[in-house]
Amino acid sequence: MACKKHLGTVLRCRLKRNHCHPERREGSAFLFSLAGAPPSFLEGGSWVPSLDSHSSCLCTDGLLLALRQEGRPSIGFFYALVLLLTLLFSTSSHAAIRYEISLAHPEQHLFHVSVEIPEVAGELKLQMAAWNALYEIRDFSSHVQQVEAYCDGQHIPIQKLDKLTWDVKATGTVTVKYATFWDDSGPFNSQLNSEHAFINPAMILLYVPNRRAEASSIMFRDVPAAWRVASATPWNILQSGPNSVITLMAPSFDAIADGPIELSRFDEFTIHDLSPPVHVVIHGDNYKRRDVEAALRKICTYEIKLMDGAPYEQYTFIFHIGSGAGGAGGGMEHSNSTAIYIPSGEFLANVSAHEYFHLWNVKRIRPATLEPVDYTHEMYTRALWFAEGVTNTYASYTLVRSGLWSHHDFYQDLSGQITELETRPAEHWQSAEQSSLDTWLDKYALYNRPQDSISYYTKGQILGFLLDILIRDRTDNQHSLDDVMRAMNQDFAKAGKFYRDSLDVKLTAEKITGSSLDDFFNDYVSGAKPLPYNDLFSRIGLALEERESVRATLGFSVQHEPDGTNTVASIEPGGNAEKSGLLVGDEITRWDNADVPRRPERWVAQQKPGQDLHLRIRRAEAEQQIDFRLGELREMFYQVAEAPNAPERARRIREGLLHGTTNPVTASTR
Repeated sequence: MACKKHLGTVLRCRLKRNHCHPERREGSAFLFSLAGAPPSFLEGGSWVPSLDSHSSCLCTDGLLLALRQEGRPSIGFFYALVLLLTLLFSTSSHAAIRYEISLAHPEQHLFHVSVEIPEVAGELKLQMAAWNALYEIRDFSSHVQQVEAYCDGQHIPIQKLDKLTWDVKATGTVTVKYATFWDDSGPFNSQLNSEHAFINPAMILLYVPNRRAEASSIMFRDVPAAWRVASATPWNILQSGPNSVITLMAPSFDAIADGPIELSRFDEFTIHDLSPPVHVVIHGDNYKRRDVEAALRKICTYEIKLMDGAPYEQYTFIFHIGSGAGGAGGGMEHSNSTAIYIPSGEFLANVSAHEYFHLWNVKRIRPATLEPVDYTHEMYTRALWFAEGVTNTYASYTLVRSGLWSHHDFYQDLSGQITELETRPAEHWQSAEQSSLDTWLDKYALYNRPQDSISYYTKGQILGFLLDILIRDRTDNQHSLDDVMRAMNQDFAKAGKFYRDSLDVKLTAEKITGSSLDDFFNDYVSGAKPLPYNDLFSRIGLALEERESVRATLGFSVQHEPDGTNTVASIEPGGNAEKSGLLVGDEITRWDNADVPRRPERWVAQQKPGQDLHLRIRRAEAEQQIDFRLGELREMFYQVAEAPNAPERARRIREGLLHGTTNPVTASTR
């Protein structure tokens, strides 16, 4: 995931092409129509009902289902289909667990949920996840209200046992109804408003702890007429437009939890020349489709080639851009999809490259310490420097190797990461592994101070880069970190195994390198020794320079009020603005004999320290003049650059890293 402070099981879909064709080339991930197919039942693994030419097809092995009719389908016909699908997709002796979610009155931000659990024998416990998406205990039960229980239609008592757990004493089919309030933007949240519904299912659905492996369905009711549904391909989608009812099915609760859902009037298209297909859903504005498609094509093409093939049969990007992002930012990875919130299309490439690479690193190349998922407690791992940080490494590699970034862009990004890390005093004592363990403290402001923590995203990205240099240097560019990632994919992901945090990363890298990497991992991964920038950078013809910047500061911040006025929102203690007598709440009417700038931070960036600033302010209905000089801020930063006169070997290895190439030894080169 791209953590909110850093901006930026699987069931395949196999559609019978002889029966189904895309009803619309754009959006073919979601609706498939029947092209005069003959009546058949379970023919070749796909069930195609005998319907008229306006109906759609059911592909049972694909878990992708759509129903659309010109006329209004009968309720009996609709429920017969749902019942049949429930039986077809049940993976145990139990009938499927059924959720119903009403989106009535979306402006109230309340999801009205009911969950029907069949075959209850005496007692039933239900839980709401304490965490999901972020490594952060957020207690989603705090959103829940109005919980009621029924057994075979009769109202029965339900008791809350703790903050996450409810208990019901009953035998038969139990239905629990409740409402849950959500109006939070972002890929790590859920939201219901008049514009859309975005759902991370684990945040709004109660589950039965000992029945998580059972097939489950979600039926949406009271969906606004113009809204459509988008989700990843491990779903069955049954949509009846006239009835505003949408049903999605999954083989387990965990599969539901790993599939975000968007319901809105979104734009959609499919990148047709990518194989497997990649579907794109966009809610919002401030983007150009041509640019989105071009960037995603390059990202997906490169990463699929890098990892020797895609691990899915269809993939979905769910974007919220511009006004659709609601001020939120970041991305969240899922097994066959990602949800990304960005202010404009300008930010799309970097976040998308990171989230797409998560298809391999963390979703399939997965640390044992994160399995099986426990939704009720923290899950501690030392591997996030690799799972998230090295994913950052590969986002930057993807962008420079695919041509979306220049070499200068790559160096600037790396310079920024080094500056961020090295200007945090905690870098002197907190290791990458400890930062991973301590991720559960991220929600505390005190922990996030520079003297109290570092980011495993930042340090992990740098460690991935340094480890790549070390491997290439020791093998004379015959091998690289790319080989480590492919080996981890082969030995763990494809073998259905989980790796042992940093240990298996080290062992795999040693196998590729042919030598011990104890010192590197002991000193820089589990330890907090100063990173060997100069030594390793010199081996690929790079230099790291420490520089100082001096810039002007205002010493206060401005709040643009809804009525068009501008007020002082905060003042820096001890600064020139405070010494001049400026107060929080003062209304600024003139700024250097002109209007108040729309973006004061941009204005001050163009000024020099010590320059005079003249403000006209209104306080208690009286106007007065306040004058002071702009402050000065000195900051250290690091700059990565290509070293002049670097040896040929260093330049060759550097070019290999930037272009993703190696020089393997063959019979002709020996």
